[in-house]
Amino acid sequence: MQIEKKDIRALSKDQLRDFFVSNGDKAFRGNQVYEWLWSKGAHKFDDMTNVAKPTRQMLEENFVINHIKVDTMQRSEDGTVKNAVRLHDGLVVESVLIPTDTRTTACVSSQVGCSLDCNFCATARLKRMRNLGPDEIYDQVVAIDKESRLYYNHPLSNIVFMGMGEPLMNYNNVLKAIEMITSTEGLGMSPKRIMVSTSGVPKMIKKLADDEVKFKLAVSLHSAIDEIRARIMPFSKNFPLADLREALEYWYRKTKSKVSYEYVVWKGINDNKASVDALVKFCKYVPCKVNLIEYNPIDDGEFQQASEESINEYIKALEATGIVVKVRRSRGKDIDAACGQLANKEA
Repeated sequence: MQIEKKDIRALSKDQLRDFFVSNGDKAFRGNQVYEWLWSKGAHKFDDMTNVAKPTRQMLEENFVINHIKVDTMQRSEDGTVKNAVRLHDGLVVESVLIPTDTRTTACVSSQVGCSLDCNFCATARLKRMRNLGPDEIYDQVVAIDKESRLYYNHPLSNIVFMGMGEPLMNYNNVLKAIEMITSTEGLGMSPKRIMVSTSGVPKMIKKLADDEVKFKLAVSLHSAIDEIRARIMPFSKNFPLADLREALEYWYRKTKSKVSYEYVVWKGINDNKASVDALVKFCKYVPCKVNLIEYNPIDDGEFQQASEESINEYIKALEATGIVVKVRRSRGKDIDAACGQLANKEA
């Protein structure tokens, strides 16, 4: 009977060291292999050139490296790059590289499909197949960093968790991935260059605050009126805005970190004065900024981009009360690069 091999990147450095000691080798060998797996990005054990061949064979007999594979890569006229990423079990997620004049941003996925049911989002039409492992999230970033260096001659600047999936429904794996991305033993990126976007799960936002995370938080808000938000994002009936407000106030008290609100204005849904006034009021609860996002329609249904005039009404009202507001134009339209749906922006 064939023994099922374990994914070696599921082991911590201490567990790797213990493995080598229990197999009659030196503990430092675990450090070497750990470096190959993470900071050097080895795809196979034979890549580990300073590890003896018998040791590499022992690793081969006991473990696998479940690396992702970029199946297809599309480049947009505006420079955006979309990757279809194949996982070890054949499932596929998307990640996107978004360039500007000064930086490159990776938009990464955290789940295959999504746990939630936002009506405007293409990913929500896929049932959640599974959570991504920390290594699969990390690998997306590594792949985009390579593309950034290749096409734009500089390393990746920023990361946004705005691809497929709800990151806070894959909490432990997302935090472990970020730990490796920011570690000197991984990519060594500053946590301040990472933004995690959530649809607004209050108890998990509080948990982020309790865990004293150093990355930025974005919330897909889209309406500050419960009835309208429930129409846009039906799951939010379980998480009323009063609960979300309390969680965000808790977040700011603990972290002193501003919140970004992601907000799409749709024709006939939230392009009215009551919606504008409600957002202005909601923005006063915690220090924040607002990203008004151009919508990439997924069909001819009820969710269609509002007029410029409606968006300008939001801008005028927000700026009048001193709230920072930016309009994010959709990127990579010609290659359908809205990763998940709201991946067309940067941290």
